[in-house]
Amino acid sequence: MHPWIFSGAVERVDGRAAPGATVEVRTASGTWVGRASYNENSLISARMWTWTQAEEINEALFAARIDRARQSRRDLLLNGPQRDRTNALRLVFAESDGLPGLIVDGYAEFLVVQFLTAGAEMWKPVIANVLAKTIPAAGIYERSDVEVREKEGLSKSTGLLWGKDPPALVQIWEQLDSKEVMRFLVDVKHGHKTGFYLDQRDGRKAVAAVAAGRTVLNAYAYTGAFAVAAYAGGAKHVVNVDTSEPARRLARLNLELNNRTVLEDELVDADVPVYLRQQLQAGKRYDMIILDPPKFTRSRAQIDRAAAGYKDINLHAIKLLNPGGYLLTFSCSGLVSEDLFQKILFGASQDAGRDLQILRRLSQPADHPVLLSYPEAQYLKGFVCRVV
Repeated sequence: MHPWIFSGAVERVDGRAAPGATVEVRTASGTWVGRASYNENSLISARMWTWTQAEEINEALFAARIDRARQSRRDLLLNGPQRDRTNALRLVFAESDGLPGLIVDGYAEFLVVQFLTAGAEMWKPVIANVLAKTIPAAGIYERSDVEVREKEGLSKSTGLLWGKDPPALVQIWEQLDSKEVMRFLVDVKHGHKTGFYLDQRDGRKAVAAVAAGRTVLNAYAYTGAFAVAAYAGGAKHVVNVDTSEPARRLARLNLELNNRTVLEDELVDADVPVYLRQQLQAGKRYDMIILDPPKFTRSRAQIDRAAAGYKDINLHAIKLLNPGGYLLTFSCSGLVSEDLFQKILFGASQDAGRDLQILRRLSQPADHPVLLSYPEAQYLKGFVCRVV
């Protein structure tokens, strides 16, 4: 069953419940359904903790579910089909791990957590205590400074919850193959999301796989992780475009950390749509372009606008590619389905007058699992395409 109950589906509330409090959920006829956190301030009135009547919502439940999530990630590292080798993983993925509103990311010896709902917020002290007992870590740092909390009637919250304060930059690593290891510096206190795009681990592998000998444009470069992957795969030259000065500064450090001498033209301060047009007018061409923009829509009312934005950047990227060039294009907008994204890409290729082949479809890695009863967890989609 889907773990959300929208306000329009609630016939009545008996008594009063503080935001985040646990309530009993019953059908209109009185049949017991489960236990949920309730928040009258949210469009999603209730988020289910359990459908099992014997299961109480207490510290033991959080301990069991966090330990189950931790064990599944351990299995991923040691026994999974990809055998990912890294010291940075998503350890708890909210509803997909039976813990609505809770995100736990592990960066080396530190945990970075987000409490996104009133229910998760109410249980914050208990959850922090369980994490400290369950997952070996030097410190637990909170990054609940995201807009979605406003929809829950919550203010933003950041700071140390337990243990040692993380340094300004935490170093993590990902093993690309049997020989190549990529290293990254992560600003867990101020970076986007929890500091790093853990969900693009498979994307980085895909970039490295086709980068050899190519000139690459890395648009929306953030802290340069795709550039590091491209160079690890043998790229000739990578241009990184991002409007954030702190992100570009960290991208420089990440490239230098991986033994790259950063040239003057490799870090560009520019708005991507404008830059793509300027590159076309200047007659520039690339062998490979990576488009990983931020979320273009947060509501269904904005989907058409988001589709136009995705089409615009992909259209100009396709025009900038040399024959046989690769386009790796992504959308992290959960409201834009893979089917819609493919149609947008098709429209862009038609308007560009060039044929594209989809060589591979990409999504979030296995530490971001998708519960079948909660398809909203499937948010990242991408294509590896070639101009033919």
